Amino acid sequence: MLYLSQLLGAPVEDMQGERVGKIIDILIPASEVGASAPVYPSALLVEGEEEEPWRVPIADVEWHDGVLRLRVSTGQLMHQPPAPARQEVSLAHDVLDKQVIDIARKKAVRVNDVALGDTWQLLGIDSSTLGLVRRLAPAWLLGTRNKARPSSLGLIPWDRVELIGSQAPEERLEAEKAQPSQPLTPPVQHPPSGHLSELRPADIAAIVHELTPGQGTQLIERLDDETAADVMEEIDTDRQRHILEHIQAARAADILDAMSPDEAADLLSQLPEERAQELLRLMQPEESEEVQELLEYEEDTAGGLMTTDYLALDRTKSVAEALDTVRQYVQEQDIRPIYVYCVPDENADECPLLGLVSLWDLLIAAPTQTLEHLMETDFISVQPDTPARSVAELMAKYNLLSLPVVNEQGILEGIVTVDDALDVLLPPERRRKPRRMY
Repeated sequence: MLYLSQLLGAPVEDMQGERVGKIIDILIPASEVGASAPVYPSALLVEGEEEEPWRVPIADVEWHDGVLRLRVSTGQLMHQPPAPARQEVSLAHDVLDKQVIDIARKKAVRVNDVALGDTWQLLGIDSSTLGLVRRLAPAWLLGTRNKARPSSLGLIPWDRVELIGSQAPEERLEAEKAQPSQPLTPPVQHPPSGHLSELRPADIAAIVHELTPGQGTQLIERLDDETAADVMEEIDTDRQRHILEHIQAARAADILDAMSPDEAADLLSQLPEERAQELLRLMQPEESEEVQELLEYEEDTAGGLMTTDYLALDRTKSVAEALDTVRQYVQEQDIRPIYVYCVPDENADECPLLGLVSLWDLLIAAPTQTLEHLMETDFISVQPDTPARSVAELMAKYNLLSLPVVNEQGILEGIVTVDDALDVLLPPERRRKPRRMY
């Protein structure tokens, strides 16, 4: 077994056995980070006598009596073409001593060493104390090539490791502000390995809280928009604010677009006015308009709690048509309605709420029945200025899962869901939703 800490600084000889340099790094293709198939380094970086690093392909080196020896002349190495920018990951700078995610244990761990097989296959990372001791021990005591088997307690297989990133989001944000018209050099991009998507949003949020604010921002950047949106809803207020302030604006807008309007409004309300307006301008027009409408309501009111993600259908539709619409609504928007709200014309901008039908009633009703014959007309509703605590107490009293919010004319403005209502009843330190700044 080879350990990165022992390979760094190890001598390299030429074809005649003369020392020509030392190993200063091992590079792997960025496209193979987190891959399930065996991963091998793309090259070694060797520092020569003139302190000029040479890129040495793995195929051009071999072990000779415990010393790494070149299979080609140093003259050939000097003319090796450089790798495309940001296409490789440095084990010495991007992995060693960095925090990574242990997918199996759902936590962040520090990389004390990196283990490679005798054939240079990347085996995994060592987060154990033994890995740290190995680095502190004298080289003559352990030797360059450690034959010991890896510790099952410390070695995390490479295909169960997720890297966080190597470029601080603050640096990219400053570059974006300085040269907004110039394309930015992207961070090292790792292909979607599916590792993070295996975890629940709450698990990913817990990992974000273990990291520094900058690392947490990098982790959010790695996620797809929908997953990032779900994770953001689980993160505490200070982290939310830091992420939205330091992530690239276009990326932040995409995440906000994927969130429910009320959650997006709560997040934007944490930001300085200038940053919030910037993100609103970059969001999709329809989503941005809904969020801006919600931001106009006072926080501690039904309007401040409500979301505009609800399903309103024409009362003349049949049960079969309504269920088809519900399926489409869930598949396209990933929103699972509890009630279908019945209105005179679902295509009109403003429609009075006539009644509501629960999803359970739809499931047991005859397909040909119309919503008008099923809908409950004696429903409880509140107005946008109803105090938030009164909304929560009403929902608790009548065991409601959602509550419609209507204006003085009976027009449906939005709904308050049970999770947001219960949030009002919790102590401030345990609330999921942050308090608005404006």
